[in-house]
Amino acid sequence: METLSISYTDIGEDFLEAQMPVNPKVHQPQGLLHGGATVALAETVGSTAAIIFKDVYNNNLSVRGLEISANHLKSIHEGTVIATAKVIHLGRTTQFWHIEIKNQSNNELLSFVKFTTITLALDKK
Repeated sequence: METLSISYTDIGEDFLEAQMPVNPKVHQPQGLLHGGATVALAETVGSTAAIIFKDVYNNNLSVRGLEISANHLKSIHEGTVIATAKVIHLGRTTQFWHIEIKNQSNNELLSFVKFTTITLALDKK
C-alpha cells in the first residue's frame, strides 16, 4: 500500500473505497496506468473489505485472495483513481466482490474487477 500510495477514503454497509494516485510509480512503459497496479489496488480494497465485513480479527480468521479477473476499459496518464469494492456474496467461507476503478476527475469507469476471497480459521498453535 505504501509503495502505491493507496489510501482508504470511504466505507459503508456493503462497500469500501480506496484511492491511488496515477504517476510514474504506477505507469507502464507508454506512460499509462499499469494494469497490474490497477489490479493491486482492486485486490487491496477487496481483501480489506473482506477483513472488515467478516470481522476477522475478533473471530480468529484470515482472508486470502482466491481468484481475480480484471477488464480494463480505459486508462489515464495522471490524476487519481478510486476503487470501490461492493460485496456480492458474503458467505461463511467464500466472498465475492465487484470492484470498479474510476477516474476521480470525471467518474469515468476505467476497469471492473471480479474478486473472490476465502476466509480461513487461523491455526491455534
